[in-house]
Amino acid sequence: MDLTKKHCIPCEGGMPPLDPERVPNYLKYAPGWTSSDGRKITKEFKFKDFKEAMLFVNKVADLAESEGHHPDIYVFYNLVRFELTTHAIGGLSENDFILAAKINALL
Repeated sequence: MDLTKKHCIPCEGGMPPLDPERVPNYLKYAPGWTSSDGRKITKEFKFKDFKEAMLFVNKVADLAESEGHHPDIYVFYNLVRFELTTHAIGGLSENDFILAAKINALL
């Protein structure tokens, strides 16, 4: 399954989050992303310097806006950490893995 070919579907809530047992199967399609609690996925990216990190953050911001699904972003000089969860349902949805796969593809 190539998640980069899919698009995030707007989520207003009212649906259950992914069963935590299904999370490892989805993680196969988003290499490098991890989940410690089954409710969010996380990945860190390291860059040469702050400017390069921010260029990547801005690419991700454009991607997230076009998908209508937005990560939490933490910047530590040349290290950027992204956390994805579907806030409306209080856990993970396929949208999180779609965006994770697309973030990976930006590199």
